[in-house]
Formats: sequence, C-alpha cells, structure tokens
Amino acid sequence: MNDVPASGQQRGAPGVATTAEVTPFRVLAPLYSAGFVTAFGAHAVAASLGTQFVTAQVSLFALGFALAVYDIAEVVLKPVFGSLADRWGPRPVLLGGLVVFALVSGVFVVVDLLGLVSSASGSIVALALVRLGQGAAASAFSPAAGAMVGRLVGPTRRGRVFGSYGAWKGLGYTAGPLLGSVIITFGGLAALFATLGAVAAAVAIWVAVTVPVVAPLPRRRQTLADLGRRLLEPGFLRPTSALAATTAALSVGVGFFPVIGVSSGLPPVATGAVVACLALASTLVQPRAGRAHDRGRLSSRQAMAAGFALTVAGFVIAATVPGLGGLIPAAVAVGLGVGTITPVAFADLAAGSRPERLGQTMGSAEVGRELGDGGGPLFVGALASVATVAGGLGGFAVVLAAIGVAATGRGGRRRTRS
Repeated sequence: MNDVPASGQQRGAPGVATTAEVTPFRVLAPLYSAGFVTAFGAHAVAASLGTQFVTAQVSLFALGFALAVYDIAEVVLKPVFGSLADRWGPRPVLLGGLVVFALVSGVFVVVDLLGLVSSASGSIVALALVRLGQGAAASAFSPAAGAMVGRLVGPTRRGRVFGSYGAWKGLGYTAGPLLGSVIITFGGLAALFATLGAVAAAVAIWVAVTVPVVAPLPRRRQTLADLGRRLLEPGFLRPTSALAATTAALSVGVGFFPVIGVSSGLPPVATGAVVACLALASTLVQPRAGRAHDRGRLSSRQAMAAGFALTVAGFVIAATVPGLGGLIPAAVAVGLGVGTITPVAFADLAAGSRPERLGQTMGSAEVGRELGDGGGPLFVGALASVATVAGGLGGFAVVLAAIGVAATGRGGRRRTRS
C-alpha cells in the first residue's frame, strides 16, 4: 500500500494513512472515479429505461418503481454504511460496495443473455431487483469515498478536493444519459449493465492498488439521542440543507428546462445543449470555488449567498424569458450557483464533524441530497400541474431563496462535536 505523507504529523503504521495536507492525485483519482460510478450508474439507466419497456404488459407504476428503487436504497442505507465506514475504516466499505455493484450488474447481463426471463413483466421485476442491489452497493461506496476524501486531505485543501470530487460526479450525471442512450441503442440494456459492471470493477481494482488504508479512529459510544442532537446542529443542518437544495436545483433544471424549451418550439438538440450548459458550468466551477474557499478568498457565507443568488436568478430567468435567450443564461446561472455551493458545503461538513464520525456525517448528508434529488422535481411538477411550468419554476425559486437565507444566517459554521 501507499503511505500518504502527513504534513506536520507522524506517520502511522506501514500501509496506513494519516490525515495529509498534500495527497497525490494518483490517490485521489480512484475516489473521484467512485463518485463518477454512482452518478453514472444512477442516470445512465434511469434516462433510458422507459424506451425499453414501452409495452402494454408493463404498467407505468411498475416502471416508476424500477426507477425509484435505486434512490430508495440510497436513502435508507447511506447512513448505515456511513457508520460502518467509521467502524471498519472507509476503504473496505468502498471496495465492498464497488465489487457488489459490479457483481450485481453482471447478474442482469447473465439473466438477459441466458434468456432466464422471457416476459416483459418478469424482466421489469429482474431489473428492479438488480437496481435495488446497485443502489445498496452505491450506498456503501458513495459515503465511504466522501469520508476518505475528508480523512486523506488536510483542511487547507479540502474545498478544492471536494470540488474536484463533485466535478467528477457532475461528469457522471452528464455522461450517464448521453452514453447510456448510445449503448442501449446499439447493444440493449445488457450492454449497458455490462459497461456499468466493468467500470465499477476497474475502479475497485484501482482503489485496491492505489488507495492506502485509512484506519478507523477510536470512538466513544453514541446513543440515538446523541446522533439526533448532532444531526440537528447548525453545523450539520446548514450545509446539508444547502446540498439538498442544490441537488434539487440540478434535478429540476435537467428535468424541466427541456420542457420549457419544447413549449417554446425548440428542437431536442437545442434543449440538450441547455442541459449540457448547466452540467458543464457546475462541473467547471466546483474546483475553482473550492480552491478559493481554501485560500480564504471565498467564505462559507459568501459562497452560500452568491450560489443561491445565482441559482434563484437562473430559475427566475427560465420562468420569465422565453426561448434560448432565456434558457441558456438560466442554465449557466443555475450551474454556477450549484457549483459554487457544493464544494464549500462538503468542506464545511468535513470541518464540522469529528474525524471518527465522518462516514456517518457524509452518509446522513447524502440522504439530504437524495431527498432533494427526488423532492425538487416532485414539487415543481405538482405546482406545474395546477398552474404552468413557468409558475412551478417561479415557486421553486421562492423556496430556494428561503433556504438560501437560512443557510447564510449567522452561526453558520459551528463544529459538530457530539
């Protein structure tokens, strides 16, 4: 294994990493890739699934359930695996999750190639079970990767590294629908799951070879009351609510900006370019925002204020200015806002958590992101059903503004020490 040099600290046992101010990219890159896998896996299948089951034998409810089980597993299991990462060390949980993700993906390939399920209804059941397994596996390696990033990187580089981690996840969110649709077009669902399994297996091997052991830290006993108090402290609630809001904003933008575009007469190529602008802006700005935060040029409050202002402005523009003249600036503004907030919020979470509870903190925060991912589009869809899509986006902007005011309130960065 590789030891990671610790600035101003003694080395741990051979092959065991301690917290480092300077962690080589070759160590961090597999962790970034694990973030890419979970984002790519979630969106590659979800974006293309409906085109494979347009049949009378599969109800829309069954299709929706197959789409939802991945996220359901993540909401339920991420805090559990985050706690296990604290107890066992994040590396075995990260490796185990990647291996299980690869194996479960392979199961669908085998079932499909052997023709073990012939009916459409049986295929959707098999798909739902595999997606449940993938979601459970992602619930393990996603918070474990975040915890390892927080443990391996010192406080002076935490924002930049979390920005890079978020950028790689952003690439997964962007590449998932694009590559997923191409793979399914030429090879079907089995080819897509084979690709997902191969990518997860490759990242698992990369982690095993490159990433050092991060030993679990001694922990005092924690009761449910202790956990509840810790999760209700401003040092956890504020960055987590900000992450939930930005994830909701990303999902709403990706889901509803094309709807606005189509209603304005734009072709699919144009609406796809709008979504690409949103994702690209978020991906490019995250490492820069994190670096500025590390260097003291962008405080947490400034990042939250600027990020929420940009995001709210983006949705107001999308709701009021028709055509590409409104959607492109709106997408860029939302992307910049999301990308400004995300690395700073993650850095604040890591700074405000005890190192021995970092996995639990990241797992619990990821639940907030998952709820935002599903809740944002649901909220806008509900408003749009009784008004218009523009009205739904306007109402969502009001909610974002309220969350932004709360997130930038005083007492923002209080260390969680329960």
